[in-house]
Amino acid sequence: MACLPQSVAAGPPFLTDDPEPTETGHWEIYAPLIEAAGRGADYEGAAGVELNYGALPDLQLTLGLPVQYAHDSTGWRSGAGDVKFSAKYRFFKNEAAGIQVALFPGVTLPTASNGMGNGRVSALLPIWVQKDAGPWSIFGGGGYAINPGAGNRDYWTGGIAVTRHFGERLLLGLEADRQGADTIDGHASTSLGLGGIYQMKAPFRLLASGGPTFEDHGGPAGFHAFLALGLDL
Repeated sequence: MACLPQSVAAGPPFLTDDPEPTETGHWEIYAPLIEAAGRGADYEGAAGVELNYGALPDLQLTLGLPVQYAHDSTGWRSGAGDVKFSAKYRFFKNEAAGIQVALFPGVTLPTASNGMGNGRVSALLPIWVQKDAGPWSIFGGGGYAINPGAGNRDYWTGGIAVTRHFGERLLLGLEADRQGADTIDGHASTSLGLGGIYQMKAPFRLLASGGPTFEDHGGPAGFHAFLALGLDL
């Protein structure tokens, strides 16, 4: 699972990302950040910190520092996670039309311990588009994931989300995401979600989302969830 501007637009807590970078010279920090996905008592996720910095106009640098965890019938496992680095570059913006487009390529480095990563460098190469109209926004896109390792396979992923501001403090949104099979014997899946952002006393805000995930082969639905405290500097 895989960026909120000062105006509280989109990105986290949604699975679907947006093209709007962090304001130049400012930080967006998500800590603590907790995410989970799975089915029943079998689930995994991460707890950690995400740092976003507006390095230049239209350019955001992002660093993710997670601790990974997993739970199944054998109990709990945890360890250092794979460090994630990405750069969002907004190459098109038309304020009159309310449209913007950005590339957001990222790499994941094999820094995990205790078997919590696949031990290989992986990457995601997406493009994101957004259209704003008053309190409403629609954004989405996707890209190609490079996922090496024994039993793994590359795949396409993408999604779309619709959000609405309710006053100055609350944003709510719905989304749908699609991911191809990431292992040779795996299945593609579709995730639906409801997310929200509540602006607390500056500089803090609370972000949360969650919903079901359905694999193409059928069976009981899984889940995904996200919770974070946001800080703008």
